[in-house]
Amino acid sequence: MTSERGGRTLRGSLWALIASALAVAVLAAVGMLSSGAATDVHGQLFPDPTPTATTPAWLVPPSSAPSLAGATPLSTTAPEPDSAALSKELDARLVPGSGSVAGTVLDGATGQTLYSRSGEQPSIPASNLKLLTASAVLTTLGPDATLTTKVVRGADPGTLVLVGGGDVMLGAGASQPGAVMGRAGMATLAAETAAALTGTHDGGASPSGAPSPAASGTAASGPAALPSTLTIRLDDTLFTGPALNPAWATEDVDAGEMAPIYALALNAGRSAPGANGPRPKDSAMDAANAFRAELAKDLAASGVKVADGVGRAAAPSGAAEVASVRSATIAEQAGYALRESDNYAAEVLGRLASHAAGGPASNDGAVAALKAAATRILGSTDGFQLSDACGLAIADRAAPAALAGLVRAMTSGPDARLRAALDGLPVAALDGTLAGRFGGTTTAGGAGVVRAKTGTLNTVTALSGYLVDADGRLLVFSFVANGLDPAARQQAVAAIDAGVAALAGCGCRG
Repeated sequence: MTSERGGRTLRGSLWALIASALAVAVLAAVGMLSSGAATDVHGQLFPDPTPTATTPAWLVPPSSAPSLAGATPLSTTAPEPDSAALSKELDARLVPGSGSVAGTVLDGATGQTLYSRSGEQPSIPASNLKLLTASAVLTTLGPDATLTTKVVRGADPGTLVLVGGGDVMLGAGASQPGAVMGRAGMATLAAETAAALTGTHDGGASPSGAPSPAASGTAASGPAALPSTLTIRLDDTLFTGPALNPAWATEDVDAGEMAPIYALALNAGRSAPGANGPRPKDSAMDAANAFRAELAKDLAASGVKVADGVGRAAAPSGAAEVASVRSATIAEQAGYALRESDNYAAEVLGRLASHAAGGPASNDGAVAALKAAATRILGSTDGFQLSDACGLAIADRAAPAALAGLVRAMTSGPDARLRAALDGLPVAALDGTLAGRFGGTTTAGGAGVVRAKTGTLNTVTALSGYLVDADGRLLVFSFVANGLDPAARQQAVAAIDAGVAALAGCGCRG
């Protein structure tokens, strides 16, 4: 096993609603603390004592679900845990069975190190590296930026060029305004293109939300301007350098953990949304073929044929735009990459971060952009040794102290753009890659309270995130286990979960 994808089976509808509400309350309180506007919200959010709800028998959660008595709200007056007491609680639980665990716990308010076990030691982070990738793209492109996939005029009247702008979450069908995956759809782009070419567009906004090219005078007007046959070309030259990073193991690529990286793709480079197994080898061409097929259907009534096949060609400089669709925001895409731990999406975001900073949209550029982000946010690249942007490369290194520092920057740091990453951190026992964790008797105290990024390779497990402890103190943590026996890796996962659950339930004042 080389990476993780989280299931979404909830432990009962009531439990899901309760856990979701608790996670939202914690996140809102974190935002208050980071802005400096918080007061003691204990009595406002969760009156003490917490009333006991009367629940009809038919709404009682299944017996296997964790029992939630309520989460302690964030408080600016909550005491800081005693380091010695905290160490006693954690050391008793962080027993991985094989290999070793390095870790750091920081106070969310002050940044003080409350616990460190080889916390400054660079370790293989697996997908915890995506925390740095999200930080890089949010502080270069920005949370509200979107990516445009467009169709422009080719070098001759009979050619159209599909130009990739970095959106690899395209859908084959119509655009889905409320979705992240498939926010921009090839069927919608084709319909907009056909309408612009034939002069049948109503002149208003396109389904993507952008003013139509026909309305702005950039498209041909009417069927008379159309040739009898149109040829489609693909421009995916935004990304440069090798499409596959040599640092990725061939078996990981073959298993579908990664695929060649292109500047446009359907379903984050998968055959279908969320599909497992081998990925398409040329996701950009798959998107182009989907567009060509839809355009052929849309133009059939006008008598215009769309030639079979799509070739690659760069769009002419200054080419007139015919139609376009826009992606979900960078914040939403980064959230998807964190929550689902999607390697392909993370690699693309790294390239986009480099391009936004004026560098090449390549693997080398992405690595440089991540290092620049570490310097910008943490003050240095200490603890990081990088070969990619997703954490699939076994050569990657990140110190738990640095990973915890990134999470603290997201919760409490001065750059508000990083707050957008918090929505992408899975909630324990509820969603994403944490949906199936923190449900046992020794870890239930973290359910609905812990938000964290997971990391999984054959010999690695990692968890970095934040929580509010039993006294209402915001704590940030990172635990990374390396050198594990793959056959017994779950023991290390359970040990880290037990440690984090203890952290959530511990006032730890000696």
